Amino acid sequence: MNDVWARTPVTAEGRLGPAASHPGRCDSRYRARRDALVRGARGHRVGDPSPVVEYSEAEHATWRAVHAALAGAHREFACRAVLEAGEAAPIPADHVPQHAEVGAALRRLTGFDLTLAGGFVENRRFLGSMEDGYFHAVQFVRHPAIPLYTPEPDVIHDVFGHGIHLSSNRFADLYRLFGRTAARLGTGEALDLLSRVYWFTLEFGVMAEDGAVKAYGAALLSSYGELGRLDRCEIRELDVREMIRTHYRVSGYQPVLFDARSMEYLTDTLADFLEGFDDEEAARLAAIASAGDRS
Repeated sequence: MNDVWARTPVTAEGRLGPAASHPGRCDSRYRARRDALVRGARGHRVGDPSPVVEYSEAEHATWRAVHAALAGAHREFACRAVLEAGEAAPIPADHVPQHAEVGAALRRLTGFDLTLAGGFVENRRFLGSMEDGYFHAVQFVRHPAIPLYTPEPDVIHDVFGHGIHLSSNRFADLYRLFGRTAARLGTGEALDLLSRVYWFTLEFGVMAEDGAVKAYGAALLSSYGELGRLDRCEIRELDVREMIRTHYRVSGYQPVLFDARSMEYLTDTLADFLEGFDDEEAARLAAIASAGDRS
């Protein structure tokens, strides 16, 4: 999943620019720090403890800056289910938390835990681990020069976005549903289609509340800039089969989002679709999608 993230950064003012110019890509000292933490994930077995990271004061300062910005943005742009989940979420305001710190609290709340990732995790492992209550999360912090945007998921995205979800049984049950579905799929094609549904719901999902578009997807919840421009996106009604036909954008902000209407509608729709989704259905839908892909 994580290899399909945006390739193009934005400036602090929200302007798009070339990926190579983002300091997280061209700052050699930052890259050395990031890569050292990524190396710690090599050979990591799902469920094993994550190593303790000695975060610097600069990394804690980046966390504090993003936490303050996102906390305010959530009050304005996040849906009620997210705000309710956030009240119990183990997300400290003053420091970058260790995986063990977050995981211990999540286990008490929903039975979920964090398991270490270095970046890209292939679909079978990433989605399938959710059946057993494990969510892959990285440990590196985004570059401090542009704290409100990262061209790849970092610990802020994983903890602030998915950590809120996994503090709520309503959301955690959906993660497990994706995990159970992934575990019974045998083809890469089927897993790819499943990842599209995951992308447009638990990563980039929105729902209408009180006449406004509100975010529930973790990628939106951890992206200050995207939360502020939801009204500029094309909003389509939630349709899982249309999600499968729709290309997601990998070069910047997501232009197309799907409105789930309510938490109950989201849960019912995903359950109806995923509980009957298998390799045969995936092949049939893939054939339909190839004949009429949407952008």
